[in-house]
Amino acid sequence: MNKTLILILISIFGTLQLSAQSLPEGYPQTQRTKQKLNSGWKFHLGDAGESFYTSDFDDSNWEEVNIPHTLKLTTINLDGVLDDKTQPTFHREVGWYRKTIKVGANPFKKVFLEFEGAHQVTDLWVNGKHVGQHALGGYTPFIFDVSDVVNYGEENQVTLLVDNRVNDVVAPDPGPFDYVKFSGLYRDVYLVETDCMRITFNIESINSGVTITTPSVDPVNLNATINIKTAVKNESKIARTATVVNRVIDQEGFVVLKLEETQNIVPGAELVFNQIGGIEENVQLWDVDNPYLYKVNTLVLENGVAIDAVDNPLGIRKFELDPEKGFKLNGKVIELIGYNRHQHYGYIGDAMPNSLHYKDMLDFKNMGFNVMRCAHYPHDDEIMRACDELGILVYEEAPTWISISQKKEWYTNWEQAARVMVRNHRNHPSVVIWGAGINHRGAVPQTHYTIKQEDPTRLTASQSSRWTGWQTSWVTDIYANMNYGPVMWERNEPLLAMEGGSGPEVIAQYKRDPMMPGMISWVAHAYYTFHDIGNFDDRTRAGMWDSFRYIKRQDLMWYPTELKDTPMIYFPDQWEEGVQQLTIYSNCPEIELFVNDNSIGKYRPSGALKYQGLDHPPYEIAVKNFEPGKLTAKGLQYGKVIAEETIYTPGKPAAIKFWLDKEGRNFVADGSDILVGHAEVVDANGMIIRDSEAEIKFEISGDAKIVGDTENIGSNPLKVKRGGASVLIQAGKNPGKIMVTASSQGLKPATASAQTIADETNMVLKNAYPIYDFEKVKVDMGAADQLLQFGWLPWNGKDNETSEIAIKELGGFKAEVKTASGAGVLRWLSEMNVIGKYGFVYGEGVLGIDDEGLELMFSGLPAGKYKLKSYHHAPRSNTDSMDPNREKLKTVRIHTLPYARSINARVNDKNGQTIIKNIPVSEGQELQFKNPNPGHAEVIFETDGSPVKIVYKDAGENNGVWLNGFELSTQ
Repeated sequence: MNKTLILILISIFGTLQLSAQSLPEGYPQTQRTKQKLNSGWKFHLGDAGESFYTSDFDDSNWEEVNIPHTLKLTTINLDGVLDDKTQPTFHREVGWYRKTIKVGANPFKKVFLEFEGAHQVTDLWVNGKHVGQHALGGYTPFIFDVSDVVNYGEENQVTLLVDNRVNDVVAPDPGPFDYVKFSGLYRDVYLVETDCMRITFNIESINSGVTITTPSVDPVNLNATINIKTAVKNESKIARTATVVNRVIDQEGFVVLKLEETQNIVPGAELVFNQIGGIEENVQLWDVDNPYLYKVNTLVLENGVAIDAVDNPLGIRKFELDPEKGFKLNGKVIELIGYNRHQHYGYIGDAMPNSLHYKDMLDFKNMGFNVMRCAHYPHDDEIMRACDELGILVYEEAPTWISISQKKEWYTNWEQAARVMVRNHRNHPSVVIWGAGINHRGAVPQTHYTIKQEDPTRLTASQSSRWTGWQTSWVTDIYANMNYGPVMWERNEPLLAMEGGSGPEVIAQYKRDPMMPGMISWVAHAYYTFHDIGNFDDRTRAGMWDSFRYIKRQDLMWYPTELKDTPMIYFPDQWEEGVQQLTIYSNCPEIELFVNDNSIGKYRPSGALKYQGLDHPPYEIAVKNFEPGKLTAKGLQYGKVIAEETIYTPGKPAAIKFWLDKEGRNFVADGSDILVGHAEVVDANGMIIRDSEAEIKFEISGDAKIVGDTENIGSNPLKVKRGGASVLIQAGKNPGKIMVTASSQGLKPATASAQTIADETNMVLKNAYPIYDFEKVKVDMGAADQLLQFGWLPWNGKDNETSEIAIKELGGFKAEVKTASGAGVLRWLSEMNVIGKYGFVYGEGVLGIDDEGLELMFSGLPAGKYKLKSYHHAPRSNTDSMDPNREKLKTVRIHTLPYARSINARVNDKNGQTIIKNIPVSEGQELQFKNPNPGHAEVIFETDGSPVKIVYKDAGENNGVWLNGFELSTQ
């Protein structure tokens, strides 16, 4: 038996093994497996010089942990450490991680360990053998090929040394930097097994993996060109033939574009399959209001057997920076309004589970933000997935702050980190801007060139500031400035504020100036820092939300009133003694205020010049005579109440209001998922008591724990700040109900519950989806000199004769057209120059005049269900002096024959007879603007292999029936 046959049999056997996992209909079953390895690691802190990687080392006394993991939880004041901004001591330690993994028995497969991120230099051993080191830093993914060191079909011991000590050639070290670089194996880990002929990982090289671009997108005519490059590597010892099939799949699972190419790959070679096609009509565009996502399923076949497959998102959008009008998305100018975001979270630092990443972006969306800048490093893959799904644009940059090391190795590592960032996230439609500079310092030419080499399709930004950086875009595409005050700008190009202030007065100046396309304010969430902020009890800085995503700044709530359409009212201030001006946020055109149910007047939003440019400025209302009690605002439009909100003068603390933030997410029993709870001290009317000094204790039941409850980090109990306190609930591994109670002396307690669900570690199964790949044939009917288009089969017939055509597609069948009685008139028309998208189809055709109608019959179709779309248009010539058919058209009179304006279709198939009534027939020389759609009928029929007949007949009198062509597809 030759080697090729052995490989094929192994591939088939592996595919049969996968079939037992019940993948969704149509999803390819291949040799690729991807298993999440986040649970059940053994962990030891410190001892960098030890040999804990040996196979026989006893780690039974080590702590068991789950990923994401930080070397140590921290207090809100960073354990009292007083480092400077170079962070010389905090979390500057090493961590050892060990786990036993089971590898499949197929020795012909490749085996990889995939890491989304670890701080910051990582060494890997498998079965005591050193595999390699990743030293580009803690914010980019990396992959180790462990095929040569694993024992197939057996358990294998994996050891990691994750080293977060100061390293002056790994950015953002040597510093300073104003954010804390936390520690540990803090992003997801996977075991990936593939065939020896495989789709490579995107991060392996500039040409590796799958690269999807849209060279042209037409938002007017709704079409797009799609270019897909797929790198396939043959790591077998023999040449192999690979067929790459790329399928673009819509949200219903239907394949809308299919590209196929076959190449022979010699041993050790990596070949790029460069395929291009398009969606020619009705493209669903991705934008911030309707983030429509297609999927691209890339499949590798060998001799018809599925070998490998990967998925990527595809959002079809067109973006540009207009030098006068600002940022355009799909041809429309939009103002970029959003926030910077650090990945820090209270107590856990960088070690955020995917659910919390997603929840951050859901909060952004709820506020109406349309852009997020990743400060100041590549963020988790889950952030990009969330932004793709929710419709949030992304500005991402390589890890830095201000400093550039003088060491060449530092710059080499930083540049490579930028390359890996681009490769890792280049297929995400949300990403539109790459930072091509050093934060504060401005553009770095070589970085711009590097990023453009990796991805010429996106914009680069300069990252300037007036105090240190280059004060134009320079070599980059966008002048992106830290606009915290006076800015050096000559208005010779647009200015995007990549950092700056927030609130209505700040946003107003951007919305009224088209040369200022956006403000990405600083900063969404309070982040840990060794910056001298003057308060060493809480080392989290700034933030519209605090580090637990509890609303810290009440003026944050102005944003949804400006950016969202749902009528709403929000009181940022409390109704209490001493208030002289009442601020109200609302997008209602008018509000009426009631104090203790008595109207005190109707009001309009502020007309102050500082708010010029806003759609919904704040209401700023002078309070003349304060009266304690109930305050109600009713939002009015044309006199009708469209929103209403009531607050009360705060009273005495009475109770705790407590909720678990479950919006838009599941709570997964994987040992590491986290659900956040927020507690507030309120009075009898539910008003928050912002000056409360209460202490809240949290208690839990069910398989879950309070993060930090036993680590003495001050996470439970908690002293209330700004009226609230937050708790992190970490799931166990057994699905079930979780109950959390918040209590405080003298206050009524509150309880909230959540249900955890089972974890799915098989990532192929978890992410698979149905694919409906229907084969289609398109037939254009007309006389012999018809105008034909690529992709359509011609069907030419002779007048007054039954016409038949053999079609090899769909398994092979025959189509026949004739007058239903056999005694009528059948006339074939050549091209009439009808204007329209498919004018070549409906500008010609066959006209049947018969009392019984026009019959279309299919014979020899394989048994199954089919969809038939037939075109019915009465053409009229749009010829002029340039038309080569002008003289011929003088003698053509077929189009003047009487024809039906509405037809019925009688379908006879396996299930009997079905009648479809009142199918419109279009007519004329132009089908483009006023009436862009030709008359057509859509019929679903089923056959057991017997002939299927469709008879089209005038719905009124017995006039002629036009049939211009049809599309027939499997269902």
